[in-house]
Amino acid sequence: MIRDILLVGAGSCLGGILRYLVSLLVHSAKGGFPWSTFLVNIIGCLIIGLLWGLTNRQTNASSLLNLFLMVGFCGGFTTFSTFSKENLVLLQSGNYFVFALYSLGSISIGLAAVALGYAMSK
Repeated sequence: MIRDILLVGAGSCLGGILRYLVSLLVHSAKGGFPWSTFLVNIIGCLIIGLLWGLTNRQTNASSLLNLFLMVGFCGGFTTFSTFSKENLVLLQSGNYFVFALYSLGSISIGLAAVALGYAMSK
């Protein structure tokens, strides 16, 4: 258990550092479009998709590598990648109602929670 936690922590640390570096390199446009976050989310989705596909094909794929890369690194880089992967799993399984509920609920309730938290801080 401790080993697993340390692997996730190490991957998260590296993912968070890379996310910060991307934010330093990519600046938002004048119109306020958050390019760095957008780029991180898309790259994270591509990475988790590649890792998921590769580990699904490998019967001897290490669960430790999965913890380090998918849970840790991708989670530290962007949780949007996990959100997107989970939605794809729901779509692939034909669970359209849960997909819609999860997607719309996460976005709308997430926005409301940010607004509430912000309002509470004033």
